[in-house]
Amino acid sequence: MSFKKILLIVGYVAVVASSGLYFGISQAVQTDPFVKIYTDNCAVCHGDNLQGGPQGPALIGAPLKHGDTVADIQRSIAEGFPNLGMPGWAATLPDSHIQSIAIYIAERRVDRRFTDFKMEKPLEIPSDVQRTEFADFTLEIVAQDLAPYPFSIAPLPNGDLLLSERAGGLWVVHPDGTRTEIEGEPATSDFGITALGLNYGLGWLLDVALHPNYADNGWIYLHHTDLCEACESHQNNVTPVSMNRVVRGRIRDNQWVDQEVVWSVDESLYSKFPDLGAGGRLAVDDAGHLYISVGMKGGYFEGIQDLSLPFGKIHRVTLEGEIPQDNPYAQQAGLMGSIWTYGHRSPQGLEYDPQQKQLWGSEMGPRGGDEINKLQPGLNYGWPLYSKGVDYDGTPVDYWKELNIEFDLEDIEQPVVDMTPSPAVSSFVIYNADAYPGWRGQFLVGSLKATELYRVHIEDGKHVSTEVLIKDLARIRDIEIGADGLVYLLLEHDAGSMIVRLQPHSGDLVAQGSD
Repeated sequence: MSFKKILLIVGYVAVVASSGLYFGISQAVQTDPFVKIYTDNCAVCHGDNLQGGPQGPALIGAPLKHGDTVADIQRSIAEGFPNLGMPGWAATLPDSHIQSIAIYIAERRVDRRFTDFKMEKPLEIPSDVQRTEFADFTLEIVAQDLAPYPFSIAPLPNGDLLLSERAGGLWVVHPDGTRTEIEGEPATSDFGITALGLNYGLGWLLDVALHPNYADNGWIYLHHTDLCEACESHQNNVTPVSMNRVVRGRIRDNQWVDQEVVWSVDESLYSKFPDLGAGGRLAVDDAGHLYISVGMKGGYFEGIQDLSLPFGKIHRVTLEGEIPQDNPYAQQAGLMGSIWTYGHRSPQGLEYDPQQKQLWGSEMGPRGGDEINKLQPGLNYGWPLYSKGVDYDGTPVDYWKELNIEFDLEDIEQPVVDMTPSPAVSSFVIYNADAYPGWRGQFLVGSLKATELYRVHIEDGKHVSTEVLIKDLARIRDIEIGADGLVYLLLEHDAGSMIVRLQPHSGDLVAQGSD
């Protein structure tokens, strides 16, 4: 390894270690503050391992009489049950500590330890039939031995799949599992570090999506982070910088050609903050608009509430990259005209529902606060002023104090689905095909740390129910619906990633679509 490369890595470690993202996770993994808060206040009655004791019942392994949601547990802790000998803690503990204890108990109840990111968990595909409320299915391997850090798949009309790998480029995966590498797409980089089981990089290839008229024009959209070692913002810094950018091009003879830049920002906005927080998803509506998610690429909380900056936003442009004049800030001087919504932390999924004419997003919170959001133009989704989770050190999310931004909670758009304790929500689809009639209009949502696939029923903008379709599978990075109407999952693993599909189990489908 060259001396220059060593300097770059050392400098980058310093950058990510000084960021709230890395530092907070690192500290929580090494000495989980939630465990200490629980131990100091609850273990004497409920046991060090939540197994119960002479003075208090077990908090894991059995139903909780007064409810097992985070809100239920918080209320039980705050109010107590004096008639049963448990005091209320509202006057003794700060709200953030009560919330931290509730999140910790809820995590343990679903065996979702914060310190386990499931990067090295054996990837084993179950051979038995997965039986669920409206459909039974088996899992079939489509392709395996992929790069450890894939990001996205996009089904092609002929049955092939496009595959983007964060540091490995663009590929075509054929139905027999073989792959063809595409040459000439935006360059990717393996620059960065792997720590705590997570990869912190710069210069990644992210989402891939097709033009609605792909069969006629061949346009493919790529979302990537443009690595720039020559940018002015990199000068006098050890590390390079990068920033989200969207391009489109075509594939001809396994070559990426005809590239055009669709959306980008000035190089002065390029950032040393790792691409782990870049967001990076794309969605296309039925009126010719492209939606682009950008996460906390400028910093853990910097710039996200600033409407002149791109960070922590969903952006909306035409398929050619123009600013639609009906965007909420297109007519306002000094503001970024492409902004559609703001206040986003780490947007992991982005989908447009053509039936309801509505854009939706999934988003990771800190510890707790994973969300599914109905994305309405011009609305503020809260980060870093507010979250239903708490920060990694057990303190409340209240960066409004550092930013000196006063706000009214009524002005923060609340999630339709609060996924606390956090499963590390990832991508999702809204199912609209025929292979699973009972799932039509339902959200199929992936997770990373929880390694589960969910069916989420949302009706009239309200959460109705959630069903776990697959338990204990793998880190699900992306979900798509193939040309055959089947559901495809992109599974991420250190030892080799994989694409699998859900194959309906003959004779077991239920032709109904509501709970």
